[in-house]
Amino acid sequence: MKRKYFTYVLLFGFPLFGCQHKAVDESTYRQNWKLLEQENEALAFDADLQLSDAELTLDKKLFQLRKQFLSETEKQKIALYNSSFNEIKPFIESSKLFQVIQSMPKGGLLHTHSGGITDVKWVIAAARRYPECYVYDQQDNDQFIFGQLAFFENGKVPKGFVSLNKKLDSDPNFEKKLQELLILKRDNLCKYTDYWIEFEKRFKRISLLLPYRPFFKEYYAKGFRDLAKDKVQHVEIRFIFDELYDFQHEKYPLKTSVTDLQDVVKEIHKSDPQFSLKLIYSSFKFLDPESIDKQLETAFQLKKEFPDMISGFDLVADEAAGHSIYSFLKNWTKLGVLTKKYGVDMPLFLHAGESNSVFNKNVLDISLLNNQRIGHGLNLIYFPKTIELIKKQNKLVEVSPISNQILGYVSDLRNHPARVLLSNGIQCSINSDDPSVYGYEGLSYDFWVAFIYWELDIKALKKLVFNSINYASMNENEKKQALAYLNKQWMDFILKNNQKLD
Repeated sequence: MKRKYFTYVLLFGFPLFGCQHKAVDESTYRQNWKLLEQENEALAFDADLQLSDAELTLDKKLFQLRKQFLSETEKQKIALYNSSFNEIKPFIESSKLFQVIQSMPKGGLLHTHSGGITDVKWVIAAARRYPECYVYDQQDNDQFIFGQLAFFENGKVPKGFVSLNKKLDSDPNFEKKLQELLILKRDNLCKYTDYWIEFEKRFKRISLLLPYRPFFKEYYAKGFRDLAKDKVQHVEIRFIFDELYDFQHEKYPLKTSVTDLQDVVKEIHKSDPQFSLKLIYSSFKFLDPESIDKQLETAFQLKKEFPDMISGFDLVADEAAGHSIYSFLKNWTKLGVLTKKYGVDMPLFLHAGESNSVFNKNVLDISLLNNQRIGHGLNLIYFPKTIELIKKQNKLVEVSPISNQILGYVSDLRNHPARVLLSNGIQCSINSDDPSVYGYEGLSYDFWVAFIYWELDIKALKKLVFNSINYASMNENEKKQALAYLNKQWMDFILKNNQKLD
C-alpha cells in the first residue's frame, strides 16, 4: 500500500507541488500573452504594412458587414461552412460585402488558363451565330464527346455533329443541358465525382472552338472586358499554344495567337488603357522529356520574337496523373543553354503541390529552380524546410480557393492551407484559375471567399492585391506604371466606400 502511495506521489504529486511554486502573476500573464500575440502577428505575410486612418475606418466597417452577413446566414440556417461554392453563390451575390469587393481594385490575375476565362452562356450564344458551328449530340467515343463544339466547312462535318443553331432551335432544353456540360459544379461536398475527369471534359468540349481565328478574337475580347469590369488591370494566362485557322487561309503560324491577342488588348485600351497581358507558355505534365524539349525550344523562339508578351514557362494537368517536376530535371538543366542560344531568359511559373498528399513532392523543386511563383502550392504546408526556403527566397504562392474546393482539395474553406502560409509569412495572391468552367466570371468571388472564410481584414486584402502586381512578370517600367495606377485606384476605393457605408 505504501509502495502504491509512493508511486502515486512520484507520478502526480511532484508536478502538483512544482506548480505551487509557479504561481502566475496576473499582470505578467497578460504581458506575456500580449507579447506572444504580437510575435505571431509579426510573422504574418502582411506585417510590413501600415494602414492609413481612412483604411482603418473602412476595416471596421467591413468587419461589421461580415458580422452581419454571418448573423444572417445563421438566422436562415445556411450551412455556410459545409456548403459548396455553387450552393452559396446566390448568397454571395446578394451580400453588401460582395458589392464592396466588386468595387475593390484587384491588381493582377496571375493564375488563369486559356479556355477558362469567358462566360459559358456567352460562349454558346456567340458560337451559334456562326453557321459553321456544330455540336456533337451522340454518345462519347474515342474521338468526340457529347456536347463537344466545333467549326466545320460545309460538306466536311463528321458523323454525329449537328448544326448548333438548329439544335438549339429544335430542342429548347438543350441550351441549359449544354451549359451544365460546360460548367463544373460541386453541388454536394460529400458526393463522389471524379472531378479531374469531368474538369478535363469541360475543356475538351470547347477545345475545337478556340483555334478558330474569328472566334478566338471574340472569346478573349469578351474575357478581358469582363476582367477589366471586375477591376482587374493585369492578366497572366497559362497559355496552350495551338495553330489558329480559318476556312480561307487554313492554318496560321503559332505566333498569330500572340499578334491577335496584342490586337485584342489594343481594342481593350480604348476603354481601359491600363489593361495589360502576359502569356506563360504552357505544356503538359503527362508528356515525356523529349516532347518538353521541343516545347521549350518553341517557347524560347516565341519569347525571342515577343519578349514583352511571353513571360515564362509552365507544365499543367492533374499532378496525381502526370510526371513529377523532378522527372524533367534534364529539361531544366538545359535552360541556361537555351538562354544563351536565344538571348532571353525563361523563368518558370510551375504548378506545384496541387495535392493533398505528402507523397507529391513537386514543391521541393520550386526552391531549387528559377521559379518565382508557385501555382496552388496546397501541400506546401507538409514541407517545413521548403516553406522556410520559399519565404527566404521571397517566392509567391498563387492561391485559387474556389478552384481548390470544386476540384475536391478543400471542402471547408476555413481549412484552406493558404491560411497557414499567410500566418507564416509566405506571400500569396488571389486567383480564379478557370472561372468560366466553375460558372462565374472575374475575381471578386475568390476575394469574397478568402475574406469571409479566412477572417481577413483590409490590411490582408491590400497586401494580396498589391502582391499581384509586385510579383507580376512585368519589367520594372511596366510594374512602376501599374503600381502607380493601382495606388490611385486603391485610395479611390477606400474613399468611396467609407462614404457609401456611412
